[in-house]
Amino acid sequence: MKNTEEKKTSLWRRIMPSKRRWIQLYTALLFNAYLKGYITGEIFKGVTKNVCTPGLNCYSCPGAVTSCPLGALQNAFASSGKTTPYYMLGIILLYCIIFGRMICGWVCPFGLVQDLLHKIKTPKLKKGPVTRILSYFKYVVLVLFVVVFPLLYVIRDLPLPAFCKYICPAGTFGGALGLLINPLNESVFGMLGPLFTWKFVLMVSFLVAAVFIYRVFCRFVCPLGALYGLFNRFAFFGIKLDRSACTDCGKCVSKCKMDIREVGDHECIQCGECIDVCPTQAISWRGKKIILPDNEINQAEGELQVCDEGANFIVRVDSKTLVTKKRSDRVKNIITFARYAMATVLFVALVYFNFFHQNTAEAALPTDPDTEIVDEELSKIPYGYEVGERCPTMSLELVLEDGNVNISDLRGKTVVINFWGTWCGPCKAELPHFNELATEYKDDVVFLIVHTHDDRETAPAYINTNFAGSEMVFAYDKPLDDSTDMYFNLLGGTYFYPRTLVLDERGVITHTVDSAISYDALKAEIEKALNN
Repeated sequence: MKNTEEKKTSLWRRIMPSKRRWIQLYTALLFNAYLKGYITGEIFKGVTKNVCTPGLNCYSCPGAVTSCPLGALQNAFASSGKTTPYYMLGIILLYCIIFGRMICGWVCPFGLVQDLLHKIKTPKLKKGPVTRILSYFKYVVLVLFVVVFPLLYVIRDLPLPAFCKYICPAGTFGGALGLLINPLNESVFGMLGPLFTWKFVLMVSFLVAAVFIYRVFCRFVCPLGALYGLFNRFAFFGIKLDRSACTDCGKCVSKCKMDIREVGDHECIQCGECIDVCPTQAISWRGKKIILPDNEINQAEGELQVCDEGANFIVRVDSKTLVTKKRSDRVKNIITFARYAMATVLFVALVYFNFFHQNTAEAALPTDPDTEIVDEELSKIPYGYEVGERCPTMSLELVLEDGNVNISDLRGKTVVINFWGTWCGPCKAELPHFNELATEYKDDVVFLIVHTHDDRETAPAYINTNFAGSEMVFAYDKPLDDSTDMYFNLLGGTYFYPRTLVLDERGVITHTVDSAISYDALKAEIEKALNN
């Protein structure tokens, strides 16, 4: 009977999440509270995206309501704002000083994914001298892909978030796959290329390896964990070791699945599992005075010391445990209140972001900017960005010369509008097709190539180098807000580049595509518009 009860208890413990797992689940949901994004296939662009989450959680994840600190830092290097990099560094350093690598163990969503995968019952690779050496590789990644490469490209006036672009499996898992699995984004598959294949293979490799190797990405590659680890010994919260009580038995290091040399070093993710195995209770939580009154932490005189250890108070004299007593009701109430508070915050966030928050600014469609329309049939066609609707007009600044261009001035000719950016590989790959067709149809078709307002300073040099003397008309889009292009948004763009629209001579849209388009496909659409 006793064995049966023990088996039931053991099974219950395996099934039910631990306190740390509950916090990981809560924070993963909180950082990805825009659940509506998984239905609509859109990226959240609200004001909270100006805030960085402590853990690795991709900006491009459909549910993400905050930004990734590494992505924000790399983009800040190329920002036109002089104070932006310092602002981002300040936020990250604040996380470092307060929590250190406790963030990795308790609130990082990708850490949770690896923890769950490692629970799959398979033979596991044990840590050893080789894994300890490999654990230093993440510092190489931190220096090269987060600092050196982005700064080198800043000198060339080109933004390059190298880690996000070439390595980050969290971005591929949460961002790319989160968008691609939505049927509404099927057109995005045309934009995929060798870079996505590389990142997809890399992501799958990390996820499969996580089944056999505990937190393989965190231990060997993650630059954010490397940065946080440097502050482990100085962070306000985390694990601390009482050297006077430690007997160097090694049980804590043996229990730990990370490549630590001692409790609380730069490899420690502050999970707290070592506390229960310490025979002398030499390991405890740093920063506990926030929830425990001083008279409860150290309430004895002379050599008698009272320490908070997990669910108990341990009373010691000369480092020897004498008495164990239960945690006070006050502390239990604090923990219970914290759990309810966190659940309440999560509930409020889910309701707010999914039902009340306006996701992104949208440019208003003009009611009727063409006051001289005499075609009664045309005047009945509504403005919009779908095929069969009239294309809204807007005055855009030219790139290579002074002046502006307005779509209304181009009426009478077939118009091809292409939205692109110098940072977009598929955009640059298809421009030669546009250039060739612009020469072929120069008397009948206008090619308006609209560069995003981001990194607009890179456009002139690229155009002069690759398309000097082109028949294409290059213009700049206008910023609607910090993350949205006005005309791109007005014509149905969300976040995928390139986007191309074909208009007939009346300004009615005959074709749209949210991906790169081939020479033959574009030519066929032009012929269709000319014969419309």
